[in-house]
Amino acid sequence: MKLRYLDAWTQARQGHAAQYDQRLAGAVQTPWCHPDCTPVYNQYTIRTARRDVLRAHLTNTGIGSEIYYPMPLHLQKCFRYLGYQTGDFPEAERAAEEVLSLPVYPELSAEQIDDICDAILKFI
Repeated sequence: MKLRYLDAWTQARQGHAAQYDQRLAGAVQTPWCHPDCTPVYNQYTIRTARRDVLRAHLTNTGIGSEIYYPMPLHLQKCFRYLGYQTGDFPEAERAAEEVLSLPVYPELSAEQIDDICDAILKFI
């Protein structure tokens, strides 16, 4: 039933991502995609060393955000048998501390994205 909306939803998310990319360039690390790929932006995830403080600022402003991957795979209990320790994959560990996903659902308006970007830029 929802499959017929998939293309329109994907196009909307891609438009939202382009707006975020333009507004947030240089302020935070925005997603990078290889030119031969076409992302669907199920999440729009930025990176910043001050992620937790930024998230609190967004929450206080009434803007939702999410941390989808707070722990890298090699440190999760289900992979403990592999024997990896903290420090074995420092880039994955740093990413887990810096990633923050912003609203990107298809019904989001350009004005709402501007409000989100304004809040982030004010914080930065």
